[in-house]
Amino acid sequence: MQQSIYRQFWRYAIPTIAAMLVNGLYQVVDGIFIGQYMGSEGLAGINVVWPVISVILGIGMMIGVGAGALSSIKQGEGNIASAKKTLATGLMLLLGLGPVVAVVLWNFSDYALQIQGAQGRMLELGIQYLDVLIIGSVFSLGSIAVPFLLRNDDSPNIATLLMILGAVINIALDYLFIAVLAWELTGAALATAIAQAVVTILGVAYFFSSRANMRLTLKDFKFQYNVVPPMLSIGLASFFMFAYSSFMIAIHNKLFADYGSVVLIGAYAILGYIITFYYLIVEGIANAMQPLLSYNFGAGRKDNMRKLFKVAMLSAVAGGVAFVTLLNLYPLEVVSIFNSGDAELVDNTVLGIRLHLFSMFLDGFLVVAAAYYQAINKSKKALFVTLGNMLVQLPFLYVLPKIWGVTGIWIAYPISNVALAIVVVYMMWKDVRLLREEHADPVMA
Repeated sequence: MQQSIYRQFWRYAIPTIAAMLVNGLYQVVDGIFIGQYMGSEGLAGINVVWPVISVILGIGMMIGVGAGALSSIKQGEGNIASAKKTLATGLMLLLGLGPVVAVVLWNFSDYALQIQGAQGRMLELGIQYLDVLIIGSVFSLGSIAVPFLLRNDDSPNIATLLMILGAVINIALDYLFIAVLAWELTGAALATAIAQAVVTILGVAYFFSSRANMRLTLKDFKFQYNVVPPMLSIGLASFFMFAYSSFMIAIHNKLFADYGSVVLIGAYAILGYIITFYYLIVEGIANAMQPLLSYNFGAGRKDNMRKLFKVAMLSAVAGGVAFVTLLNLYPLEVVSIFNSGDAELVDNTVLGIRLHLFSMFLDGFLVVAAAYYQAINKSKKALFVTLGNMLVQLPFLYVLPKIWGVTGIWIAYPISNVALAIVVVYMMWKDVRLLREEHADPVMA
């Protein structure tokens, strides 16, 4: 059984990590083209848009994770009909939220950029991107939610193939729209929106095909209001994970604008793409763990739950340590992927790698910890892990820049990671230890 559960984990983990990395190409490839063809102004422009994008992705992930985990729990309990209705409700919720997101963006997008210190050329470029995002918001929601639903339908390979297809489309269109046609951030946004539309449409179509384990028919599409609260509760930590990212990027952008320049915001944007690469690996590990953990939780198999958590946590943290080591050994090579012609931008980005990313592996620990609590329906603890990082970091971001200026901005994030990790390690140690002692019914939060 030990070999069996580990084998199941890696069967999910390898294609899921691959899918997340491929999905990350949507952002990273945009950054590479923008950095190489538009320089620090283009990078700063896209970075002030990221807080808005993160909120939209967070909403999609909240529904995807919540609907996926809840349907997996119901499958583990043997209630297939209820699992299908939960899935259909999640899809309808995504469709209904698309126009809501578009209207909010239409009314508040300019303000969202200006409060981060965006002005002049940086503001103009950010608005270019958001104008396209308003039109394609339903696909932004769907493109991040649908792969979660596919993996919870025991189809991680199909989810990966869809993400690869989307990434290939995005790369090709980035080259056409940015490098050839010089459409600037309008081109980057169009490339991403078209790729996301393909992923969303094909992913939803899968659930109407004979390949789907939870094959949907029109009769399943009766909105189940009673599953929405638990669905959102389970997925809420995922939303706040993105909301936290959104808030932190916005604050950093504002601080760098106040204490530095557009070049510093551009350097911070490159670090964001680097963090995204590791974060996507960790998310892949956590997302591979989630459906298996939810199923075993529903089936009451505590020993399997403990083993799944152990292999996921070790993989995330060890991978993070290796990643941080490589970044510090080869910083110039990494930065040159995004820009090698602007010496000031390169120097500031290398400094950011040294100061800002030295504890990045702890992000892996925190992501897996939050996913563990989500998977077993302990949403309050998942929310604590997610919100804790923001609440701990805010005092450091307020105080340290006043003392050390730009250096204080760079080091606030790693210091807060260390502080929160100490608390969460203790909390996780107590909870995982209980899995060895409990052999009765699952304990709900």
